[in-house]
Amino acid sequence: MTLWNGELPFYPQPRHAPGYSVPLLIVILVFLALAASFLLILPGIRGHSRWFWLVRVLLSLFIGAEIVAVHFSAQWSVGGMNTNTSYKAFSAARLSAHVGLHVGLGGINITLTGTPVQQLNETIDYNEHFNWRLGENYAEEYSEALEKGLPDPVLYLAEKFTPSSPCGLYRQYRLAGHYASATLWVAFCFWLLSNALLSMPVPLYGGLALMTTGTFTLFSIFAFASISRVPLCPLRLGSSTLVTHYGAAFWVTLATGILCLLLGVAVVSLHYSRPSALRTFLDGSVKDCGSQAKRNLSLILNNPLHKQFGALDLTNSTNL
Repeated sequence: MTLWNGELPFYPQPRHAPGYSVPLLIVILVFLALAASFLLILPGIRGHSRWFWLVRVLLSLFIGAEIVAVHFSAQWSVGGMNTNTSYKAFSAARLSAHVGLHVGLGGINITLTGTPVQQLNETIDYNEHFNWRLGENYAEEYSEALEKGLPDPVLYLAEKFTPSSPCGLYRQYRLAGHYASATLWVAFCFWLLSNALLSMPVPLYGGLALMTTGTFTLFSIFAFASISRVPLCPLRLGSSTLVTHYGAAFWVTLATGILCLLLGVAVVSLHYSRPSALRTFLDGSVKDCGSQAKRNLSLILNNPLHKQFGALDLTNSTNL
């Protein structure tokens, strides 16, 4: 048994779920660590401002995590079908399987799962990823897949996305993914800026930065959705046709963009209509400290000893 690129043949390497991604896992863990750190110090915040800071910080972390995480998700456009098709080249064997296509901003995932999994004296459970990010060569990855002898359904779908394919899927999805990724990174920068400005006495600019964050997030949605206006090449396997639709990452990004716009509009509107209420809301901790100081002052004034000594007019005079 020989090695191929340092790996044993017959596809023994570990496989992961289509949505699994090491960078995606790292992003989630980083933001979860930030949220856990804040929850540890939350009991130290006194008064009603504790709940204000809880909602504000967790909501902000959710927005930032979503903007970064969707870069590494393969759930922007998804599709699947059950079919009966040929298994491998130069073989008359056929299999019954579920074929899945998962498109992200930087590449595609193609899954092939047998129904049942055990067929043709082997386990039919494949998950292949092909990249088109900057610095990656999709054509080389497809050539390596041919050398590995992957099943026909996987190679068929991967071939449709090659640069030389007459379908043009590579150009459409790659450009849409690049523009969507670029606008999302701009949205992330404005998200950082909005957090800094909302922590300073300039809520108007913080609201505008939040609106800009939502605007660029929606721009990424429009950039990726632009491919839906282009007639795509039909993807047929056997007697079935694979049809794609927008996935979870697309809809979550759309919801995040709308949320940022609504929050930004609310901050800007309150700045012009009720600036004192906005200042009190954003400086909830200051309000609680002020009320605590007032309570302490009232205790001092109601103290009998304070009244006794306050009634005396004590003057110091010096006779020279």
